[in-house]
Amino acid sequence: MRSSALANHMTWQSSIDQMGNKIELANSPARIVSLVPSQTELLYDLGLDDRVVGITKFCVHPPFWLNSKAIVGGTKNFQIEAIGRLQPDLIIGNKEENDQDRITKLQKHFPVWMSDIENLREARSMINSISMLTDCQGKGIEILKKIEMAFSEMKPLPPMNALYLMWRNPWMGAGRGTFIHEMMTRSGLVNALFNQQRYPKLSQETMKALNPALVLLSSEPFPFLEKHIDEVRAILPHAKIMLVDGEMFSWYGSRLMLAPTYFSSLSL
Repeated sequence: MRSSALANHMTWQSSIDQMGNKIELANSPARIVSLVPSQTELLYDLGLDDRVVGITKFCVHPPFWLNSKAIVGGTKNFQIEAIGRLQPDLIIGNKEENDQDRITKLQKHFPVWMSDIENLREARSMINSISMLTDCQGKGIEILKKIEMAFSEMKPLPPMNALYLMWRNPWMGAGRGTFIHEMMTRSGLVNALFNQQRYPKLSQETMKALNPALVLLSSEPFPFLEKHIDEVRAILPHAKIMLVDGEMFSWYGSRLMLAPTYFSSLSL
């Protein structure tokens, strides 16, 4: 299952990924597997349709790739043997979204570039690095310029104390050290879980004590729907409660070109 890129001692390009791993490529990658939905979308926007051979079942953008690319499983339980059969010369993953034990096994056979992203600066760095690794620097620069312009022109939201819920049973929210927190802050909102790290579980008593003025119910990973609004309202009767597009708050690839306009459009 060893990649020809690793078998070749000549190095076309080397890179240090966001977890400190050194990646060496023998040639411009022609067989790419992406294990992260937001980075899959980035590869599409970089113009790599003919070079991406494998994605996860959660890589829903662009939607037609689900029919034209090999599906290698989910982000956590991706199938190592299925990836091996694709003989990739580059695999792209993420520290938070992918199972580290499986990633370690892949790294023994293939170049695996891992991202680790909590803020916009790290997202920009990832986009720059992947565009260079895939020999698409020009398009990468265009994407980065559009992201910068979108955030510079964004109309900030009112500084409301907001609770972002991303799971139900148990309730879980997004605190500090997450990209969601970064996007909430960039949008102008004040994260009610500012003093808690990552994705804390929340009791109803804790939610009441937070007393948020605004509750955002994310579309992912738990798909909150209209029927859940009344459930949250029973706990927080005085809060404004709304459904939001989780991709806009948590995807750190080229979707960032669209996120600022989406934030500004929220009716608060």
